[in-house]
Formats: sequence, structure tokens, C-alpha cells
Amino acid sequence: MIEQVRIENLGVIAAADLDLAPRLTVITGETGAGKTMVLTSLALLLGRKADPALVRSGADRAVVEGTFVVAPDGPAAARAEEAGAVVDDGELIAARTVPASGRSRSHLGGRSVPHAVLTEVGEQLVTVHGQSDQLRLRAPSQQRAALDAFGGTEHAALVEAYREAWSAASNAREELRAWERAVGAREEEIAQLRTGLDRIDAVAPEPGEDVALREEANRLGNVENLRAAAGRAHQSLTGGDDMTGAPDATTLLDDARRSLDQSAADDPALAGWAERLAEASYLVSDVATELSSYLTGLDADPARLEWVHERRAALADMARDHGGEVDAALDWAERARRRLADLDAPEEVAERLREAVATAEAELDRAAAALSESRRSTGDRLAAAVGSELAGLAMPDATLEVRLTPLEEPGPHGAESVELLLAAHPGAPARPLGQGASGGELSRVMLALEVALADAGTSTGTTGLTFVFDEVDAGVGGKAAVEVGRRLARLAERAQVVVVTHLAQVAAFADRHLVVTKHASAEQITATDVVAVDGEDRLRELARMLSGQEESDTALRHAAELIERAGVQR
Repeated sequence: MIEQVRIENLGVIAAADLDLAPRLTVITGETGAGKTMVLTSLALLLGRKADPALVRSGADRAVVEGTFVVAPDGPAAARAEEAGAVVDDGELIAARTVPASGRSRSHLGGRSVPHAVLTEVGEQLVTVHGQSDQLRLRAPSQQRAALDAFGGTEHAALVEAYREAWSAASNAREELRAWERAVGAREEEIAQLRTGLDRIDAVAPEPGEDVALREEANRLGNVENLRAAAGRAHQSLTGGDDMTGAPDATTLLDDARRSLDQSAADDPALAGWAERLAEASYLVSDVATELSSYLTGLDADPARLEWVHERRAALADMARDHGGEVDAALDWAERARRRLADLDAPEEVAERLREAVATAEAELDRAAAALSESRRSTGDRLAAAVGSELAGLAMPDATLEVRLTPLEEPGPHGAESVELLLAAHPGAPARPLGQGASGGELSRVMLALEVALADAGTSTGTTGLTFVFDEVDAGVGGKAAVEVGRRLARLAERAQVVVVTHLAQVAAFADRHLVVTKHASAEQITATDVVAVDGEDRLRELARMLSGQEESDTALRHAAELIERAGVQR
């Protein structure tokens, strides 16, 4: 909602602060006092076009600043923060500066932003119904959303079921189309997979074979060096022919162990070391035995070495496309065979996809039929509710029609388009909203719609929104004027409402009453003030609106009676 608006040097307004009520605020004043400038200030905050001619004579710029109360997790706050604005404890400050010459500037939450950002944020917060601002519910998408919102929770479940069904059918169709488009690519993929598998199958590698052959090649290619190293080690451990007379490692370890055993009774620590030396002796003996066996089997085999080289070359060539590793090639081959199993049965896959499409479309048809039927009944209820409201707004012969036009094929939002039409008079053709009705009539139609939607508990009437009405009371008076005020008060139970009015019967319902007055300064410069009135001041303003004489006792009594009756009727 709008908490406060500050205006500087806009038209005839030199400076004014507007504190708006959370519920119904009315703005009154004599013709020409400057009520239009109040609405213009709101339009500027909503990103509308700025005209330098709006700047007050003698000033270099006009400034409008507004404080909005927003839900921290709502779409308005999200869009503002996306633009770099700061939302401080649920408050969002918007500002518009219009220079006497040059381009206007917009600020939101302390950041300079394009005018379009003010518009996008404002659309989430404020709806203006005026002679040139009957924008709400004009677009078919907004009319469809309003109808669906009016339907309630059961209807909302049908809308969601349809959306899910439409999404599932669209995905199923796209999967089938993708399969059909890929026929040529599928054949090419099959050929590539089979070529790769043939190369691997021709070599028939074993897991880890390349690693094992690399080790064998190293061994066969260095037999002499290996034999010399192993022989020297064996002689050092066992005392071979080349080391005659030299003690071998096993003998030395045994001598050391026996020496410790002899004195172990005197110190237990020696027994522990002796045990460890025994283990070392066993280990050295095992190594010596294994070295002997290794030397026996270590023979040069040129033929085997040649075969190993050839095999390694074949494996490397086969695995070149797989990082040069046999295991990677085998993993690819396993995946390729699974993929071929799918590709080699195209008709089975295609049939499965066609069945999925048929199932999804059947479900979509069921969901569409249920939603269409619910929309027809919801449309009848909405038309009746709006008609009832219009009867009390001096438009008893006006009727609202909710027209559902079947689409050639279901879309993402249903199987029909939704259009709200108005027949302003008996026998008049039903025409789109905004056509065939005056500005005042259209404002009352919009009021009737907003009240009907709000009474249904829809999202269009929840706390946080602001509705601005201008000319809603044009062409009405008497009892009809009271009904306009009563309906504005009803709407204000669920949303903030700001209305510019010249009828006391409407103003009597206000929670806050602002009066726009003009006066001439000593320099004969006309200026306008906006002040909140209450008590006796409010009675005098209502009396002025009733009779043009704010001091008339009769008018004052009538004003007091209006306020009392308004309180009762709310």
C-alpha cells in the first residue's frame, strides 16, 4: 500500500504531504483546486510519462516521493531488489524528479532506475481506474486470471491440474518429435558405434592388459640388468660362490640373536630384541628363497618380447580414441552395446513414445473439459455478482458477459480464450471493456468487478494492494452515490482505496479525508495545499460539497447525518 506521498512544485502544488489511510482515503476540493495534480503525482510514481510543463511556475524542478509498504517476499520487493533498490523493513521509497527542461529521473530504494522499473513495481502494488487509466483487466490474460481467481480453491485445483496436464503433453510431443527428427542422426550413430566396437572386438583386450604388458616388456627388455641386481642381492643374503669366506646376512643375524639370548635372563629388553632379530632372519631367508626362484625363471626370450611389443602396439592403436587406456575402451564398449540395443529397436521406442503422447493428450482433454465447464459456471457467477453491484451503482441495465471462445488447440492456460464484455444499455451489443461506456461508467464497472473479486476472497483484493478511483461517481447522485461510497468502503476492507470525489455521500465513508484547497499569495501566485480534515473541519467540507455553503446549519446537519449513516452501513 501507499503510506505517504510528498509533492514539491508540481503544477499549482508548492509543497504537500499526503498521509494515506490503510483503508479508504478520499480526496475532495473545489473544481480547479488541483485534485488532478494529486493523481498526476501518483502517475509519476508509477512510471508514467513526465511533462516539463507540470513543473510549477518559477521552480526549476518538480519532485514526487512516495513510501510504499511491501511484502518482503512479494513480487514488488523482488523486482525492486533485482534493480538494486533497498527495501528497508518492508518500506520501499520511490521518487520521480521532473526538471523544467530536460529528462526526468526515477529513483527506487535509493538507486537510480529506468522509468520502466517504477512501472513494473507499481503494477504489483497500485491499480488506477480513471478516465485515461482503465488498464486493469483490459488484457485477455488479466481477464482470464481474474475469472480463475474468482472461482475459488476448487477451481484453482482444476487450473493447476490443467497446467500439469498441458506440460506433460507438451513434453511427450517434444520427445516424440525429437526422436523422429533424429532418424538420420540415429543411423549415423549406429554406424559409428558398430565401427568402434568392431575395432575393440578385433583386438579383444583384457581388463588391465596394457598395464600388465608394459611391466612384462620392461622385464624382458632388461633381463641382464635384472639378473645382475637380483644375483648380487642373493649373494649378499646367502653368501654365494663369489663371496667365499664372507659371512652371509642370515648367519650374521642368527649370531646376533644367539648373543642376545645368552644374556636375556639378565635383562628382559635383550629378549625383545632377540625376538625381533629372529623375525628379521626369517624375512631375509624368505627373500633369499624368492630371489633364487626369480633368478631361475629369469631368462631372455626375444620371441616373447617381440610379441609383447606387437600386442602393446595393437592395444595402443585400439585405445587411441579412448585416452589410450584399455579399461576406458572396455567401459565405452559396454555403454555402446547398451546404446545399440536401444537404437536397433526404433519401432519399439517410437511406439512407446506415441503411446505416451496419446495418454498425455487424453489426460489433457479430460483436464481441459473439466476446466472449461468450471469456467462457464464461474463466469455465470461472476456476471451475476457484477450485475448485482452495477444495479446499485446507477447502472441497472448494464450487464457483464464472460465470453469463452474455444481455441483451435489447447494452450498453456486452457482450451478457450476468456473475454469480459459489457453491454451498457438494453439492446446494446456486448463490447470489450472500455468500449461503449463513458469514463465514469467504466470506473463504476471496474469498481463492481473489484468488489466482486474482493468479496470472493481472491488475490486481487488482498492486503497490500492499492486501488485508485477517479470519476467513479461521475453522473450519479442521491442513493446511487451512497451505494458507490458503500462499495468503496467494502473494497477498502481488503485493500487500500484512494478515491477522488465531488460527492459528499461518497466522502462520508472515508477513513481519512484529504482536502485540496487553493489560495493566492501576496505576490498573487496561486498555490494549492492538501490538508487532512476531521471533526468540525470535515463536517464543513461535506457541507460545502452538499450545498456550496460550509457554514449552513442545514448542510452541516446533513453532513453529520451522512457520516453517521455511513458508519452504520459499513
